[in-house]
Amino acid sequence: MTSTLPPEEPFNSSIDDGSERLAGEIQLRAYAGFASNYSQQLTDLQTTLTAADTASSNSQLDPIFLETAPSECTSLLTLVNTDNKVLNKVVIALSSLCLEIEYLKKQAEEEFYDPLLFYGEGVDIKVEDGTRQNQMGRMLPILQKLSCFILRCREVLKNLVLQLAALHNKTMPKVMEVKEIHLTTVFKSIGTLLRVVITLEEIVAANTTLRDDWNQYKVILKSVNQDPSKFDTKADKLRPFAKMLGRIEKQILSGQILNYCWAQNFDDTGIPVTKNTYFAEEFLFNIKKLFNSIEPIIGDSSETIQSLEYVEICALFGFHVLLFREPDKKLFRQLWDVHRRVPGVVLASNVVWFHNNFFQLILPKLMDKKMSEQVVQTRINYLATKQQVLPKEAQSAFMSVNSWLVKIGSMKSQDKSPAELNNRLKVILEGVNLSYSLSNTVSLVMNLHAALQKPMSKSEVLALCHFIGLCKAIEDGFYNCGLYLAESELQLLQQLQHQIIGDLLCGKRRIIADKKYSDKRLDILSALVIAVNSISGPATMQRILVAQLTVNIADQARTFKDEEMSSIKRSMDAMKLIGKGIQCSVKEACDFSFFYWTRSVLEIYLENLHQNPSDAGRIHNMFAALNDCVPHLRRSKHTESSDALVKYYIDDVMGILRQSLLAKICKEIENDLRLSVHTHLKLDDRNPYKVGLKGLRQLLSMRPLQFLGRSIDIKDYVSHYIDTTFYNLNTVALHDWKTYVEMRNMAYQKYSLRMQETHLPNQTLEQGLDVLEIMRNIHVFVSKYLYNLNNQIFVEKSSNNKHLNTITIRHVANSVRTHGTGIMNTTVNFTFQFLKKKFYIFSQFLYDEHIKSKLIKDIRFFKDNRVTLDQRYPYDRADRFNKGIRKLGLSNDGMSYLDQFRLLISHIGNAMGYVRMVRSGGIHCCSNAMKFVPDLDDIVNFTELVKDVGIGSDVDDAAEHLDSVIDTLAKNTAEGSDYFTKLVDVFAQEFRSHKNMHLRNFYAILPALTLNFVEHSIGCKEKMNKKNKQGAAFTDDGFAMGVAYILKLLDQYKDFDSLHWFQSVKQKHESDKSTQKKDVALSNKKQQSANLTEDEKLVQATSLALKRILIYQREFELLFYSLSSARIFFRGNSVNEEKEAADAVKASEEGNANPAEAAPAQQQ
Repeated sequence: MTSTLPPEEPFNSSIDDGSERLAGEIQLRAYAGFASNYSQQLTDLQTTLTAADTASSNSQLDPIFLETAPSECTSLLTLVNTDNKVLNKVVIALSSLCLEIEYLKKQAEEEFYDPLLFYGEGVDIKVEDGTRQNQMGRMLPILQKLSCFILRCREVLKNLVLQLAALHNKTMPKVMEVKEIHLTTVFKSIGTLLRVVITLEEIVAANTTLRDDWNQYKVILKSVNQDPSKFDTKADKLRPFAKMLGRIEKQILSGQILNYCWAQNFDDTGIPVTKNTYFAEEFLFNIKKLFNSIEPIIGDSSETIQSLEYVEICALFGFHVLLFREPDKKLFRQLWDVHRRVPGVVLASNVVWFHNNFFQLILPKLMDKKMSEQVVQTRINYLATKQQVLPKEAQSAFMSVNSWLVKIGSMKSQDKSPAELNNRLKVILEGVNLSYSLSNTVSLVMNLHAALQKPMSKSEVLALCHFIGLCKAIEDGFYNCGLYLAESELQLLQQLQHQIIGDLLCGKRRIIADKKYSDKRLDILSALVIAVNSISGPATMQRILVAQLTVNIADQARTFKDEEMSSIKRSMDAMKLIGKGIQCSVKEACDFSFFYWTRSVLEIYLENLHQNPSDAGRIHNMFAALNDCVPHLRRSKHTESSDALVKYYIDDVMGILRQSLLAKICKEIENDLRLSVHTHLKLDDRNPYKVGLKGLRQLLSMRPLQFLGRSIDIKDYVSHYIDTTFYNLNTVALHDWKTYVEMRNMAYQKYSLRMQETHLPNQTLEQGLDVLEIMRNIHVFVSKYLYNLNNQIFVEKSSNNKHLNTITIRHVANSVRTHGTGIMNTTVNFTFQFLKKKFYIFSQFLYDEHIKSKLIKDIRFFKDNRVTLDQRYPYDRADRFNKGIRKLGLSNDGMSYLDQFRLLISHIGNAMGYVRMVRSGGIHCCSNAMKFVPDLDDIVNFTELVKDVGIGSDVDDAAEHLDSVIDTLAKNTAEGSDYFTKLVDVFAQEFRSHKNMHLRNFYAILPALTLNFVEHSIGCKEKMNKKNKQGAAFTDDGFAMGVAYILKLLDQYKDFDSLHWFQSVKQKHESDKSTQKKDVALSNKKQQSANLTEDEKLVQATSLALKRILIYQREFELLFYSLSSARIFFRGNSVNEEKEAADAVKASEEGNANPAEAAPAQQQ
């Protein structure tokens, strides 16, 4: 029902103005809340998908690298272009040679260092297959190229020296005024070239494998020279090849690379060099100037590459001595004293240069033995000091690096002011300096230990590894700000260019202020013009080098103040660093490729990480350092492919990782899970306040390690190990499935390990022996286990444990469910093969003349005296047979032939009992599988239902398979397979054949055999109450099963029943009991009449005799019941025969009063 306003009262809109505004504000607030929540969800999603946090960023996974180093195609002729032609020529000549040296340096680092360093690595040396000669043969192209390279270095060095000598020369026409010009940049380039040559010489000297293989290669070459045709070559081709090898050996492998380069005739061109005192003074002046520039920094925490520059200065000093033969002892002393701060210099990777060895070669006269000993002791003291202070230095470096990371992380403002740009440059340079300081310390200490063969302490190793991690953290800091730094690089370069040009213009204004004209003033102005032009472009190496050279030329007559010159030098150094690209410069500073040679310390680091998982986050930086080796490994040439060496390296590192960390984590977690599940056993003290807790979860929660394209997830590795271990152990002991399920759940709850489902069949805790195991060893099984007919159980005969194993229907059903119902038929086949062997022995026993004659005699006696014996086989005759057969001999364990025959029958019966149990277990398994089928009499046909729907052919096939499985299970559940009938039919015809007539005497041996069995059974049961239970047993229905089966095979049920053996035994026992009771009554009467004391001994003897008779009577009754039950399994072909057999057994049990009436009935 709705209501409306009356038409006479129109709606007044002015009344509702406030409500509309209020409703609108409510909707706007709701929309604002929705927008805010939605924005937050998008932000969270972006954070999750992009993993924007710095901890997850990884430069190893980036498919793109931003190259920011500038490049241009401007030639020197275009760059150096002024009206001062003489200056142009000088600058172009010197710049070209300096740039050539830079190129040679780069070529040596990229093409020669690594092949020589890694020669012989990753190769399994086998003398017989020519491994040494093969890898040396692969190195020949590199060695030949290196020979040409050294020749080029020799030529460049001579050319540059001659250029300088021509400039600084008073005997020849002046090229230009150089009196106040100090070309320090050129002399530094000469030092760089000499350092490259020294590095090559040290690398070759350090690699003994290279020289050894070279000698082996020459031996092979001699063999080839003796008979070239044998090696499919010609002698005229060997001569130039041998000449080339001689040149390589002379230049490279003789250890005289440096001597070959600088020990040459510099005076053969007409330009005086060695006799040029002016040039000698200038040479020495520049050496001192270079040394003074690095002397305050070398060995300090702010050092970057000053150690390498120290090598260059020492090489320049040695070159000066070689040229002019006048060593400056004061400068030598200053250079020598540097060893107190820098005990050695790492030239490349693991090659360490010692200045005392260098000076020993070039200045042996200025050195004595004491000086060398002092240097060696200084190195030892340096290592001892570092061993003590490194942990403290690591903590200090940790604070410095964290402070720097905060600075660079907050350096993302949009402010482009000069002050802000200077602050950014300061932060960048601080990061680079920190990187150099950390990497230089690690490199020097580790390589110094290796060179001096001094072991490192654990604390020292951990501190150095901490240094490596901090250095890589700096590299990650630069990487995380990579885009921002790439954007800032151009701004920083422009800022530096502006500062340099400003300083240059200040000097230019001073020169212009002097109105006097001179060649010197013209050269300065021209040099400043070239410098400004060079700085005003992209920061390439060519422009920076020309600028440095022209600044050296312009720095005369007090053109620049000291602070201006220092500012220009700092700015140019910064330009050089940024010009290469900040990321490239940082990568060069954080290069730990030398770690390849000291990777054994990784084992100590990983073991400590296992002991202290709180440092787990640092392992990523450690593996980033391990990745640095690969680009260098790929330059190796001695293997067929560099990938082989990389694989060798990867396998080695992964082996250390698995052995030192992963395997220990896996074992510890596995043990912890086992102890946690079995806490009720109190196997160990689990009190965390006493034994402490180890945070292994920190190791498991780490992001995956990235190592050479491999992603190593510790959590997945441990999960896989635990999965594999638990699965393998569970398959061996299926009954422990519940324990392993608990441990899997514990692994998830405690360590967040997601385990895989094993999909193994569920087993009970009483799994017992497996059917397959019994089937394969059925001959052992029937002899080690005893059968119980009523309970359908097998019990172990004896065991060293405190318990006996049992096998029941449930165990067999579990095995059938595990292996399938097909195992049942296979089991019967194995049993058939076993029975064949046993029946062969059975036949041999009955065929024996002694046995056969006795049995024939007993059968004839019974037939002749049947009426006299009341149709009952006499007990005494069976007893005499049992005792008499022992006269035929005994085995080593005291068993008679009849005892062994009884065991044979028992084994046959056990095998038949096992077949019965397998059939019952199969039916039990099938019935359990069919318990979800509603009605076995009306099973739904799934094939028809599916075809009516028409889903598809795959579903039709699945429905057919399902119907087939259900039909098979239903048939097995309802009927099963009567294996007993099959085992009877397969042997019956052969047993009853004419050629086996001797087997028909079997029923006659049963009285003595049953008597033997009863005596054995009583003896076994009596041992149950004794302390020594060896041979004790309480059941052995396998004998009854075997007797019933063999009687059925021989069709001798009636023959055996005709003996009425059990009635005879019962009659004997009743007679013995009556006799014992009469003796007791007579003894009591005599004692009462004579008033004599009761004869206790007689009473005890009588009571024991009665007890013994009762025991025998009960055992025979048990045997009779077991045999009667066993005969049911081997029923006749018709129901009437079964009923007749049952009636006969019943009549025998009751013991008719007139047995003579029963005899004719059985004879019919």
